[in-house]
Amino acid sequence: MSGMNAPLSDALQAQVVRIRESGILGRSHGLSRLFDYLAAADPKGHGLRESDVAQDVFGRDLTLSGDASVRVYVHRLRRKLDDFYAGAGADQAHRLVIPLGEYRLDVVETTAVETRALPHARKRWLWAIAAALLMFVNLGGWWAVLRATAPERGLADLAATPIWSAIGRDRPVLLVVGDYYIFGDTDHGSEPRRMVRAFEINSPADLDAWLMDNPQFQGRYVDLDTYYTPIGATLALREIMPLVRHAAGGPERVRVITASHLTPDMLKTNDIVYIGYLSALRVLQDPVFERSRYAIGSTYDELIERKTGKSFVSGAGAVSGDRANRDYGYLAAFEGPGGAHVVVLAGNRDIGVMQIAEIAADRKAMAALQVSGNTPFEVLYEVNGVGRTNVSATRVDANR
Repeated sequence: MSGMNAPLSDALQAQVVRIRESGILGRSHGLSRLFDYLAAADPKGHGLRESDVAQDVFGRDLTLSGDASVRVYVHRLRRKLDDFYAGAGADQAHRLVIPLGEYRLDVVETTAVETRALPHARKRWLWAIAAALLMFVNLGGWWAVLRATAPERGLADLAATPIWSAIGRDRPVLLVVGDYYIFGDTDHGSEPRRMVRAFEINSPADLDAWLMDNPQFQGRYVDLDTYYTPIGATLALREIMPLVRHAAGGPERVRVITASHLTPDMLKTNDIVYIGYLSALRVLQDPVFERSRYAIGSTYDELIERKTGKSFVSGAGAVSGDRANRDYGYLAAFEGPGGAHVVVLAGNRDIGVMQIAEIAADRKAMAALQVSGNTPFEVLYEVNGVGRTNVSATRVDANR
């Protein structure tokens, strides 16, 4: 941008600010690092080389053959800029561009940019609409959950039981629902063709790191900034919500968030009620299992009793249709960081989560556990079901 006059330079900085504030870059750390790096580059200096960007932004050496990290991320950043100026930024007089074959940000007047929508841009917006519909269905389900009033089950008596009596007494309550990150598979095309869930990739940052270690997949797997909640967790939330609100002293003291938004700092200032799969605990996983008599096995479908080595393996993940299956439900209560109270209602799969929610919201079932005071507690149930419907549960053992 040699020779750029002051107004255009000011316009560039103004657009940089708008892009950052828009959130269009999503939660991808790689894209944000690249954008900040290009935005901080000297506009009067020589164009950056690909090797400069690879080293400074991604810590990679381009002498390694086949590394397309920079080109892939620059392509993704161009697409994000196109999305912004085709949507929320359509009224801007200037727009940011990355000139082809160069590694720098430039600013141009919008009138100088051809506004005809390309076929691939239309496809991308269709894909964005599909992802938005997925989120809408999720949110719609949650709205129904929050409005629903479950049958009265002696909420006052339940809220007075040892597991629930401390919830919301001294702190507001976060009801945390386990969720999962999903990304897109382009199959080496220009647009995502399917959504992918991988247990080892739980955020845009995880995807960035994985792609850095597996450069052969650069350009194939892309961040969609999309998460989903299993149906079992949503149904369990409906079961538990009235009880948690009652225990906390009113709905205004309860906030629902997803596990992907839970931070360590929140654990210190809120009581926590977790509902979801064991594999979606995220920042709660260490606090839960560092004090548990169980450990995660080779997958999250297996729990191993530390003392005996006995294995409890869920078969629910391998069963489809209306066939009988077996799962495990896990209930625990303990004191978290800074004295916060934590209750965990989890399962390996849907029927485990739904069964444990029914048990935790049943006064007789809770009384049968004979929990005393605020003693740390955990119990494991074997859950039998048909398809996605939980039918019965048998207590495996309890640790008080």
